[in-house]
Amino acid sequence: MTKLLLFALASIYLYSMPVFAANWSKTQLHLNYGEFTNPFTLSEAKTSVFSLQHASAYDYGENFFFVDYLDDDIQDNYQDRDFYMEWYSTVSLSAVSGYSFQKGILKDVGLVMGVNIAGDPKVVKYLPGIKLSWDIPGFTYVSTTITGYFDDSAGVAKQGAPSQSNAWMFDLAWGYPFTLGDHKFLFTGHAEYIGSRQNEFGIYVNDWLLAQPILQWDLGHALGNKSDTLMLGIEWQIWRNKLGGTVNESVPQIHLAWTF
Repeated sequence: MTKLLLFALASIYLYSMPVFAANWSKTQLHLNYGEFTNPFTLSEAKTSVFSLQHASAYDYGENFFFVDYLDDDIQDNYQDRDFYMEWYSTVSLSAVSGYSFQKGILKDVGLVMGVNIAGDPKVVKYLPGIKLSWDIPGFTYVSTTITGYFDDSAGVAKQGAPSQSNAWMFDLAWGYPFTLGDHKFLFTGHAEYIGSRQNEFGIYVNDWLLAQPILQWDLGHALGNKSDTLMLGIEWQIWRNKLGGTVNESVPQIHLAWTF
């Protein structure tokens, strides 16, 4: 119950943050369900993930965050009513400077600051870097982000996961809407690579690759309601060296997204 309360409070706090007179905003509740491997014990558990996700843009940039509440059917101190959250704020250099970065398919360059927080393991990461926005026909957005991956975790001394040395991250995100007959779809998602590092005991932590492509069917539109409000589909989670270990994983999840 305590973790659920923390999840709710974090969600309310993030959702209530000022967005500097947002030009547009989109808030969604996601539900994912699949069977995942604990990379530390190799046990498998059916896992439900409830996620609050928000994106918005203002005159000088963008904000994005999500908060996950995770619960599985095995009590093993991994994803047992835990939360995980990421927040990123980007400042558009073209908006701030008045200089157009439009060069071919390059649309804009931004300065980004991110924070990643995991509940039970007491992990905190800071991610300052650069975001490139691309103008690619057919896509509503395509971006590539390169950041540092700086650790500020509590560590073992405070009953957390071992703290780690710093690394770097590369992320690709996209959204591609399309139609088949009278039905609307969206192919979206992201893929990230995080470099190798060492933990506080000097043990090597593998680099990892995580991809989360999602195929969404516009269920609301199919039922004769407003488009882009209720989406049903499949999210595929693909890991290489899951969480820095040696587990490779490819898991389909039932995916439901409600925009409100």
